[in-house]
Amino acid sequence: MENGYWTKFEVYRVAPSQQMPHGISYCLTLHDKNNRRVIGFDNAHGIKSKRKKYGVRKVTWDHEHRKEQVFSYEFETAGQLLEDFWEAVEIYLAGEGHV
Repeated sequence: MENGYWTKFEVYRVAPSQQMPHGISYCLTLHDKNNRRVIGFDNAHGIKSKRKKYGVRKVTWDHEHRKEQVFSYEFETAGQLLEDFWEAVEIYLAGEGHV
């Protein structure tokens, strides 16, 4: 990609489980020219969702990384995952002045 950015996709079919009910293990990432991940969508580890005042903390596996921040991601389909990833990449690059 322009300005040294590059993407990496790792996707595997796995047996459906509580953590991965859709049967897909995935990691889609955008890296800068210094090989730092700046955008990532994956389900490689669980994250605790933000707890409301008296709510229960739910551990979710599907999530999105934006630089150092991590956000819960609602996996719908593989096609939607790709659309969401590329949209996040476009927004990031536009914000960085690279589009």
